[in-house]
Amino acid sequence: MRPHHVQLVAALGLLCAFPLTGCGGAEGGLKSAGPTPTAVGPVRLWPELPPATDPPIDYGESDTQRVPGVKVPDNDVHRVTPAAVVLAEVRAHPDTYSGADGLYEETARAIEDCAAKPAGCPVLRPYYRDLTGNGRDELIVGIRMPDQQVGVRVYLAENGGLTRIMSTVDQVISVELAGRDLIMRVSSAGIPGYEYRTAWSWDEQQHSMLPTRDEIVRVKPPGTGASVAPPAPRLVSPTPTPPGPAPVPAPVPLPLEPAP
Repeated sequence: MRPHHVQLVAALGLLCAFPLTGCGGAEGGLKSAGPTPTAVGPVRLWPELPPATDPPIDYGESDTQRVPGVKVPDNDVHRVTPAAVVLAEVRAHPDTYSGADGLYEETARAIEDCAAKPAGCPVLRPYYRDLTGNGRDELIVGIRMPDQQVGVRVYLAENGGLTRIMSTVDQVISVELAGRDLIMRVSSAGIPGYEYRTAWSWDEQQHSMLPTRDEIVRVKPPGTGASVAPPAPRLVSPTPTPPGPAPVPAPVPLPLEPAP
């Protein structure tokens, strides 16, 4: 027998000397984990229905537009004034009260007075985060409006100017940042005891932030009559985005308070 064959047989003998290895002994052998549920694959309903012939509308396409008259040196959003950005959009779309550019009339008037009356400016303090993955921060702006409505807009700096890549208005409970997602918790007026949570994420094809995950979450414990009021957002600012790849941070609430 060759020397390396002798070594192999000796090694196998040592392994079988330990009962936990299962080399002929009752102990350490394979044990059944019990019955497992049968896998059930997806079942297509009404397979005879013909497929749709018209392609779906590209969602989010109308939410993207260039902010007129705003210059961004070095494509650095930190060098622009958020209230001036929103004011440029107000003046570009006067008397617009619905859609991505829609604002309440009193909100639009207050934005016009932000420079003279900063204490009453409805534009909240800005936040900055790289939401597109391009290595630069985007500008996140909140606009306080009547009836507990809050407008949330996100701007991308490119080609020396600003492109608005997200705009939505709702009764916001809180706004959070998780990695490159912007998560909004919104009151559910039609379903008491529940709230909507929507994660907005960058979509390269649409060149826009889209609601990629949407869910309805129960906030009222089972067996209770009254809804549980959601916790107020904590007054904590997100940390600046570090250069290079970084681990995904935990969600951080964005406080909704008027800018100083």
